[in-house]
Amino acid sequence: MIRPNVLVTGANGFVGRAVCAEAAARGLTVGAATRVSCRFSGETENIVVGDIDAYTLWQAALNGRQAVVHAAARVHVMAETAVNPLDEFRRVNVQGTLNLAEQTAAAGVGRFVFISSVKVNGEATPPGRPFRADDAPAPLDAYGVSKLEAEQGLQAVAARTGMELVIVRPPLVYGPGVRANFAAMMRWLQRGMPLPLGAIHNQRSLVALDNLVNLVVTCLIHPAAANQTFLVSDGQDVSTTELLRRMAQAMNRPARLIPVPGGLLTQAAVLLGRGDIARRLYGSLQVDIEKTRTLLNWQPPLTLDQGLKKAAEGSAS
Repeated sequence: MIRPNVLVTGANGFVGRAVCAEAAARGLTVGAATRVSCRFSGETENIVVGDIDAYTLWQAALNGRQAVVHAAARVHVMAETAVNPLDEFRRVNVQGTLNLAEQTAAAGVGRFVFISSVKVNGEATPPGRPFRADDAPAPLDAYGVSKLEAEQGLQAVAARTGMELVIVRPPLVYGPGVRANFAAMMRWLQRGMPLPLGAIHNQRSLVALDNLVNLVVTCLIHPAAANQTFLVSDGQDVSTTELLRRMAQAMNRPARLIPVPGGLLTQAAVLLGRGDIARRLYGSLQVDIEKTRTLLNWQPPLTLDQGLKKAAEGSAS
């Protein structure tokens, strides 16, 4: 297997910085592309590219590279303020991505690994029917739509230029430094708050940061990854109730979970205008990673409990 010189975009973000560290640890030469100047450990080179959109110039950053990991994105926004959110997502996630891809192909870079999202598949799965990589896309929000449009544009670039494309769609990613809903749940447990989440019987797939970046770097160097789409998870699906119990155990805190029926909680959340949060807490979203395991001979390095332990330790430091 080749050991490429790789450019990582969004390199100071939650996922991007971990990809840089994993790639360097596995012997790859790493260039870290960021909007502003940042400091990285080891021999990782920082390249400042400014804002990412249709006009970003990438030639200098791409010089001498054999592969690109595109982790930079406008991510899902919990408190959206943009007048037209889809336009804002498209500006970065579609136009910015395709501009980078065109310049990547023109520079003769052989492989482009795109970190997409399971939101391309949709928002929920029925019992026993997890998402698969070859399912028909069904995004429901602006972020998911922008990721699908980016995937489609990238496939067109790859078909026209011969550049190898790898798409990775993660579900919720957690680990040291995680934010948003996952961090909120950790704070609830840390404070010992009683939570009405003791009788939730859904099933959710998650992925530890270490597991995601291990797969991403594998996709950089594995010949069978070329022109494939992969789903990724820890390989252990859990209910929200079980997740909170395991998270509390990882934090050495009690889980004070009150068994309130999920249907009642969902109705209350909808009445309060928080149906989106209810869907994440009470709904199911599972992914099937059999293709990823088989085609790449890949297994998640960390179990769910090991991943939660690392996340807990990271939040405490």
